[in-house]
Amino acid sequence: MEEPRILRGSFAAKVVTLFPDAFPGTLGLSLTGRALDLGLWRLETVDLRPFGEGRHRNVDDTPSGGGAGMVLRPDVVDRALRAAMAEAAPDRARWPVVYLSPRGRPFDQAMARRFAGCEGITLLCGRFEGVDQRVLDHWQVEEVSLGDFVMTGGEIAAQAVLDATVRLLPGVLGNAESAVEESFSDGLLEHPQYTRPPVWEGREIPPVLTSGNHGEIAKWRRAEAERITRARRPDLWEAFRARQGQ
Repeated sequence: MEEPRILRGSFAAKVVTLFPDAFPGTLGLSLTGRALDLGLWRLETVDLRPFGEGRHRNVDDTPSGGGAGMVLRPDVVDRALRAAMAEAAPDRARWPVVYLSPRGRPFDQAMARRFAGCEGITLLCGRFEGVDQRVLDHWQVEEVSLGDFVMTGGEIAAQAVLDATVRLLPGVLGNAESAVEESFSDGLLEHPQYTRPPVWEGREIPPVLTSGNHGEIAKWRRAEAERITRARRPDLWEAFRARQGQ
């Protein structure tokens, strides 16, 4: 097997997790996996367990003030982050530290673009009841959420964030126009897509898409994107209209 070609300055992703075997997971497949093999980005997992306390390498303790569950200790997380950030840029604008948390700011395409413009990113995957707030404050951690729901840990969320980010790196997408036309690129949801056969189960491809008139095709796609956004995501639609001065 050919050795990966490591590019100087390629985007670096570091993941602090209790389950390093969860990676690369789906990130090792398709476009992100190929980009990983080519060295367009690098992935390193930092196992939290070896930084634990005592003979049993404990990483958590009971929550102060009482309550159910356990909380990841600040000293343990700090040691893991120090290892992960040993060669990272100290400027958080160039190398953010992100904690996947349901109380965080919702992850969106604009955030993915911002992360893709950084030198690298360190993702902290929580478990149990979360992470001691003191270490989050100390490391100026940015909390990011995939949505209004709770998962058992941050590993799946970390993969989602990395997938959305890595695909925006130069050279990852075969066709750069794909990133321009897809959902959220201009604040709208994407228009419907069709392919062969021309008729399936009695349903035809909209005639405009086979007309060869690229101007009319662009108009149809724009109208469909606006229609779908207006119907399915009124929040996005109102924000889009505000940006347009409407």
